[in-house]
Amino acid sequence: QVDLVEDGGASVAAGESLTLSCVASGYHGSDSNCCMGWFRQAPGKEREGVATIWRGSGSPFYADSVKGRFTISKDVVRMFIYLQMFTLKPEDTAIYYCALDCSPDSWRRCHSLAPSFGTWGRGTAVMVSA
Repeated sequence: QVDLVEDGGASVAAGESLTLSCVASGYHGSDSNCCMGWFRQAPGKEREGVATIWRGSGSPFYADSVKGRFTISKDVVRMFIYLQMFTLKPEDTAIYYCALDCSPDSWRRCHSLAPSFGTWGRGTAVMVSA
């Protein structure tokens, strides 16, 4: 059973930076055809894709709302991913979830940031005050 654990959520002021991390444990086998990503859900809103990364090539994909401000990266050896968030805005306030997908549909889900990944973490809260 694969378990995803996020860390790094905090309360910060607008304009500040924050880095989230996620580790996937219990996964066995090649991850070259898997996608990991970050999604978020604000109060009263649907879950949305923030950034994803293809494990094989490291290709990143970003939501328009975070392009130029957020950077997703992965650890080459271990199944870690990170989300560096710069110039945070109050509208970035949400629960941030890490997700993993290794299904045959994982590439499409990866570049479309579809919140339909197979495995999810429990989330970490980010609050940005004005």
